[in-house]
Amino acid sequence: MTVSVIRGAALVASPWKNGGGITREIAACAHAWRASIAEIDRPGPFSRFDGIDRVLVLLDGSGLMLDAHAVMRPFDIARFAGESPIDARLTDGPVRVFNLMTHRDGARASVDLWRTSARRIIDGGTVLLHCAQGPLDVRIDQIRVTLTKTDTLRIDAAHDVEVEVEMQGDGVLLCASLNTEVES
Repeated sequence: MTVSVIRGAALVASPWKNGGGITREIAACAHAWRASIAEIDRPGPFSRFDGIDRVLVLLDGSGLMLDAHAVMRPFDIARFAGESPIDARLTDGPVRVFNLMTHRDGARASVDLWRTSARRIIDGGTVLLHCAQGPLDVRIDQIRVTLTKTDTLRIDAAHDVEVEVEMQGDGVLLCASLNTEVES
């Protein structure tokens, strides 16, 4: 098992290819998946990504409309195909989203929000625990890490992992589980 902390303050901003915002890559696995934080500051179409499944979680901002998908408030989740024509509209100013893209033939992903302290078992593979609202403490085996808002804990494991999360106040942890052993 490998555990690494990715501090949100260290993520590098890159402009979108369509010019509609910026993104900060958290982590990626070539030809399988990519996780990032995107800042959307104006309305417009999303870039098309054929063969990609997408998951967006609204982290900050008043609201975001994605055609038929409405992300109304922070921590709502939208799932859609990357080839779908999606036009984004801001309801009241800029927003920040967690963006997970998986190649359909390269990876499978699940995304959950944890709002309470608990001990959980996570499937093996790659797990990204993103602090959407914190701070919060995460313990895996003998490793204990405090995450603040925008920090991510990456866990790569060949087997299931037991994770203990201690929330402080109104903490929210986003858990993205990624499996690159896709069955055809």
